[in-house]
Amino acid sequence: MTIKSKTKIEAQLTGKTNPELIETVILAKKNAAWNELAGLLTTPGRNKTNVNLTVLENIDAEAICVPGKVLSDGIITKKKKIIAFKFSEKAEKKLKAAGCETVLIKDEIKNNKEMKGVAILRKWKTLMEKVLL
Repeated sequence: MTIKSKTKIEAQLTGKTNPELIETVILAKKNAAWNELAGLLTTPGRNKTNVNLTVLENIDAEAICVPGKVLSDGIITKKKKIIAFKFSEKAEKKLKAAGCETVLIKDEIKNNKEMKGVAILRKWKTLMEKVLL
């Protein structure tokens, strides 16, 4: 996957109306380590990553960044740090009940400028196919 240039990110950002998304992209764009995530967040809405707990359960990483919304379908039993743009209300409750830490992307960018130990979830459909097999 190629990383978008800052110019392309800026151009795609002009069409966005969600102030929280704009703030998050600007923060990500300012940090070189988070630049790839800024590109993922500026993709069209129909291409956003909305992922269920079942997918997160099967990813072998301690901290997972979802450039979209975490939905509540499925269960999670492993303690993980889930970083996302949004969480559904039910998903956040299930994650906290399982002992997981839930963090918004903009807060993680502020606290972890180098993006240490964070895996970005890019192509969840491929991961979901592996889970279902």
